Amino acid sequence: MKMTTDKLVSIAVLTAKPGMGERLRDALLTLIGPTRQEPGNLDYVLFELKDEPGTFYMREAFVSQAALDAHCASDYFQAFARQADELLAEPLRLIFMEEVSPPLAMGQG
Repeated sequence: MKMTTDKLVSIAVLTAKPGMGERLRDALLTLIGPTRQEPGNLDYVLFELKDEPGTFYMREAFVSQAALDAHCASDYFQAFARQADELLAEPLRLIFMEEVSPPLAMGQG
């Protein structure tokens, strides 16, 4: 049984240019607080690969496409986007996912 939802869950893959790992990390970290305050944000967590420093994964979830669009249009995200060519070795890759496991029941975990 498949549940339909408008929720968007994705992983953003960001790879720093050589020597830009620290700057990319700092730029991504500045997005965390304001994004988590957005009314349509459900999840926004940054990871760095242990075996590949300078390669980051941002786990993201928004209530809808409109919420994701509002995030992308925000001043702070646009400020990050203006730095992207300088910081990123390749264009940001956004991988959309659909949850297939059942929701976690209250009291589990």
